[in-house]
Amino acid sequence: MASTIQKEIAKPKRWDVPFGEQMTPAAVEELLKLAPFREMSADRFPQSCALFDILLNDTRLQEYQPGDLIVREGDYGHSAFLIISGNVRVVLESLPPALLGRQVKSKKKSFWTLCRDWLTPVTYPEIREAQDVQASPEELSKPLFLQDVPGLLNQHQTLSLGTGEIFGELAALGRTPRTATVFAENEVLLLEIRWQGLRDLMKYDAALKTHLDQLYRQNSLESHLRETPFFDQVPLSQLRQIAEQVEFTSFGQFEWFRDYQLNLKSMSEAERVEKEPVILTEGAYAEGLYLVRSGFVRVTHSFGKSERTTSYLHKGQCYGLAELAMNWQSSRQIGWLNTLRAVGYVDLLRIPTPVVEEFILPTLSATDLGRFFADAERQLERKSNEPVSASLSHDADEVDTGLLEFLVDQRYINGTETMLIDLNRCTRCDDCVRACSDAHGNNPRFLRTGPQYEQFMIAHACMHCLDPVCMIGCPTGAIHRDAALGTVLINDQTCIGCSTCANSCPYGNIRMVEVRDEQGEFLRDQEKKQSITKATKCDLCHDHSTGPACQRACPHDALVRVSTSEPGQLTPWIRKHAG
Repeated sequence: MASTIQKEIAKPKRWDVPFGEQMTPAAVEELLKLAPFREMSADRFPQSCALFDILLNDTRLQEYQPGDLIVREGDYGHSAFLIISGNVRVVLESLPPALLGRQVKSKKKSFWTLCRDWLTPVTYPEIREAQDVQASPEELSKPLFLQDVPGLLNQHQTLSLGTGEIFGELAALGRTPRTATVFAENEVLLLEIRWQGLRDLMKYDAALKTHLDQLYRQNSLESHLRETPFFDQVPLSQLRQIAEQVEFTSFGQFEWFRDYQLNLKSMSEAERVEKEPVILTEGAYAEGLYLVRSGFVRVTHSFGKSERTTSYLHKGQCYGLAELAMNWQSSRQIGWLNTLRAVGYVDLLRIPTPVVEEFILPTLSATDLGRFFADAERQLERKSNEPVSASLSHDADEVDTGLLEFLVDQRYINGTETMLIDLNRCTRCDDCVRACSDAHGNNPRFLRTGPQYEQFMIAHACMHCLDPVCMIGCPTGAIHRDAALGTVLINDQTCIGCSTCANSCPYGNIRMVEVRDEQGEFLRDQEKKQSITKATKCDLCHDHSTGPACQRACPHDALVRVSTSEPGQLTPWIRKHAG
């Protein structure tokens, strides 16, 4: 029988491990003399989350030398940076991967370590060493150095930022990849603020959020536009004119998962669609081009007295070029061909139609314009010849309409590594579960159950979401993205067992478990005399060079880890198994 003896240890708390071990009260006093902190009122912050404590525990001072790389485009960010002294350069164009030192540095288990793990019997699940339950300070890696800074400045568009400016806040708060590369122009002293502290600073002082929005328009908007498809041929001078007329808009709630769990999940598909905020309506005047800054958008068209989902959009995608191109060069004027709705929370940029016609459409090639015309004509023909049956014909690359609606309604469009199981092939042998258990200390990290669409089931396994809402509210930053691969991981040492991530996950893919020592004794908090729990979930076997053990172990090709946020990746596997 499993042991029920409990050993008492000190339960970790939010600030047991400060972000920067070198940060001192004296340094915080100096920070409070600088903008924007000197404009903040300490009285606005609760005693449990005081301004002084946030700066002491959620920030650290970082020094960089000329040419040192601070952040890289494409890396996942967890922090923002305030320039205390010196200057940094923001590169507005993508740099060659080799120049950025791109390589995966994930620490993988060796072959012999894997053999040892497989051959060593594990008596109890969720074993931890008591001394390792609390974290040790994070070691800083030496920054990457850009060799030829003058050459880089001559070849690429860059923007200089100086004392008092802030950068990196969008990736930190949005749980998204960095949109630009930033390096030190001279000797630089930065205050790095991890996203939990930045969130609290903005929560209790509205002036900081206003300041950050102004900085985004000033420093980052042009870079965002440059990365958007079909903007690459727009001259920089015109791009700046476009940026001046961009409108910011948002729909829905940032913490959308709470309403989804409490209310929407129990509704019918039609009721859920009705609750989603309308961004634009089919048939209305096409008044601009919409760029998705963050979140998800459902694209539907009318189908009798109801609506049918045709696609969905996420960060970096845009909508409206087909309608605007048709109206620009055709005598036939049309309105919106679809209705757009916010799925959860959506942050958008809108470029007015006159601006698109003046600066963007003239730069498009005849091939691109022809493709937009053909897309508009196809949708117009669909509207005039809408079938009355429940099934629709699809192009070869399109996903079945029913499957699309299932993915959107269940919010699986968020997944980048969704576990999809073909129940027609699955023999219920449980080899996938056993392989996961063997790889994770006798405790599998997923459940072979979940919602189904026809023969396909989405299992209860972490999907490593585009928008990992589980990270919202984590007080210590224990749940985070791997900087190189984007895998969502849990730092076992800094997890305090608060259950915030498990309660936030809309898919039920994070579990709280009681942990034991190597003798099987449950670890108990010295102060509250309660068992110590930790959050646990699928980590994609990130420390195994062979990839996810579940997929590798399936003998019938019934299980795959696939992005349900990109229909193009999903379609080939679905069609192969449906056939």
